[in-house]
Amino acid sequence: MNFDINLISFEGYTLTLFTLSKIIAVMIAGYLISRGTQRSLLRFAKDNRRIDQRAAYSVGRILHYIIIILSLIICLSLAGFNFTKLAIVAGALSVGIGFGLQGIANNFISGVIMLFERNINVGDVVELQSGTFGTIKEINVRSTLVNTPDNMDVLVPNSEFLSGQVTNWTLREGLVRFRIPFGVAYGTDKDKMRDIVIAAANEVETTVNIEPRYPTRVFMTGFGDSSLDFVLVVWVIHEAAQKPTRTKSAYFWAVESALTQHGFEIPFPQRDLHVRSDSRSQHNDRDLD
Repeated sequence: MNFDINLISFEGYTLTLFTLSKIIAVMIAGYLISRGTQRSLLRFAKDNRRIDQRAAYSVGRILHYIIIILSLIICLSLAGFNFTKLAIVAGALSVGIGFGLQGIANNFISGVIMLFERNINVGDVVELQSGTFGTIKEINVRSTLVNTPDNMDVLVPNSEFLSGQVTNWTLREGLVRFRIPFGVAYGTDKDKMRDIVIAAANEVETTVNIEPRYPTRVFMTGFGDSSLDFVLVVWVIHEAAQKPTRTKSAYFWAVESALTQHGFEIPFPQRDLHVRSDSRSQHNDRDLD
């Protein structure tokens, strides 16, 4: 087969089938090398416990961008692109970015900054200022994939992570502290009640309870209208932080069951209704009769 067939010939520029084949080969090779590098890094981090998998993911994504850019430069070189005209192309791109691609460029740069800073990593549980809550699954060129506790995938623009407030529940450590409010009736034996609630919370499988850094505690928070108000403070594992509704429900369930089993009253607001009749209204009604 003759690979010297001219495919494009325009104003002195010629693109042959052989050149096009080399360009396609470079593109495929760059993609395969990028995928292989990322998978190798993740596999190596998984086998070596001393290496953080989130760091391996960030390094893999950065290498992915570098390999793709190098592949693109090689492809342009094979196609006969004159790099002396790069300034003209860069000027045209800057105009395009200023008019229509500003958002895309902002999200791309934000994604690169996120990968370099590593304050937000794959696997982190985050809560955005917009109210989105979930686990980060992917950090891509334009957006970040967040999986919510309802197993819905939300694509969040990367710029939102830098321009808005982000609460990272698992940035430094995988443990998260939950607060479970509850109340008991006035006159309750507070010391006995505290011991029972702490014991019930420690029986929940997601509880950490490592003294003295991650203890399970019960604090009194105030005097309510019909109850003494307390809060159970408990540390939970990383997996439990990814499902806050289920986790809180488990502790509410355990606290209520323990209090009921030991005869402690959980009060609820009560109102007394007094009905007063107007004697003058009754007298006028009798006059009408």
